[in-house]
Amino acid sequence: MVHSITERFIRYAKLDTRSDASSHTVPTTRGQIDFAELLAEELPAFGVESITHNRENGFVTAVLKGNPEKTAVGFIAHLDTADFASEHIQPQVHENYDGQDVVLNKEKDIVMTVAEFPNLTDYVGQTLITTDGTTLLGVDDKAGIVEILHMLEQIKQWPKEQRGDVWVAFGPDEEIGRGADLFDVANFPVAYAYTIDSGRLGHFEYETFNAAEAKLTIEGTSVHPGTAYGRLVNALKIANAIEQKLPAEDVPERTREREGFYLLNHLNGSIGQAEMTYIIRDHDHELFEARKQALYTIVEEINATLDRPRIAITMHDQYYNMRDIIDKDPRAVDVALEAIRAVGLEPIVSPFRGGTDGSKISYMGIPTPNIFTGGENFHGQYEFVTEEAMLKVSETLVKIVELSGR
Repeated sequence: MVHSITERFIRYAKLDTRSDASSHTVPTTRGQIDFAELLAEELPAFGVESITHNRENGFVTAVLKGNPEKTAVGFIAHLDTADFASEHIQPQVHENYDGQDVVLNKEKDIVMTVAEFPNLTDYVGQTLITTDGTTLLGVDDKAGIVEILHMLEQIKQWPKEQRGDVWVAFGPDEEIGRGADLFDVANFPVAYAYTIDSGRLGHFEYETFNAAEAKLTIEGTSVHPGTAYGRLVNALKIANAIEQKLPAEDVPERTREREGFYLLNHLNGSIGQAEMTYIIRDHDHELFEARKQALYTIVEEINATLDRPRIAITMHDQYYNMRDIIDKDPRAVDVALEAIRAVGLEPIVSPFRGGTDGSKISYMGIPTPNIFTGGENFHGQYEFVTEEAMLKVSETLVKIVELSGR
């Protein structure tokens, strides 16, 4: 028989809450609103108070009241799922997993093989939850949500004197990088918080990229090739010249750990007009600023070789490295590492080559590192989690509450 945490996860996983980067609403999809409303309706059963569904930012927040003299702590997970098939999700439960290849869809011959995913063998004997091979599962981040709720179930009976307030928040559009932009930190009064949004057991991140996006437009001059001498200016060749001036090794496929990069992730155009979009990433803030300036300089240099400035560039920062904030108040890290070890896990700490909602929330004033959900193979048809992993995450969150209340 499956545990209640699995039953709740499956119920939530079936909801289509995929975010939409092309939408300008908050949240970007109706499915997230419906899920938020459902959570707001179900939260009273967990003993929390001050349940709020903020229609301006899409967040649902609540508090399990405790001793006001003890440290208040927060836990955050996101409502949306990634840009992958999310309709008609059919989770499958494989009890007492035997360590062999997993047939996800016999009719369509979709198999998750141990040869391709050797991490499966870490879960022999556990209750494995997978997709049917045609959609994602939504472990990222519905596992985080049910783990927080299960944690509340465990601690709601504790004497209030034993711990501080425990705040929870469930928000939209994390997968498209917008969710935390409107987070209401003034109404989330905690000393520190955690996003429950990382991968396999033990993974813990409190160092992220600094991130920026640059958009370039290039104006060419399109002329019939038969009469093009001295007149045609090819916007596509200018775009290529920009790319060639960037360091060839500073790309995602050739960098790792704390090495930064430029990524050309959009190029569209013709002779007469072209558009380019770069994302710029670096863990070190000085190197990050240098990378941005380098792209500006390239644009200036190429413009200077043309008959007139034909390249326009706009750039905006997306988020910053949370470590620069957390190092000033490392309590969230110290407590989490102690809690992870206390539940029998070994912390796996490494710089995160991306960003989290916590990257933005940390700069809003709440140090917010990122802790594991227990899931694997996110954002695709081979996503999975086990019941045992979700229970272990919840146990870790309970331990964080306990240690924060010392």
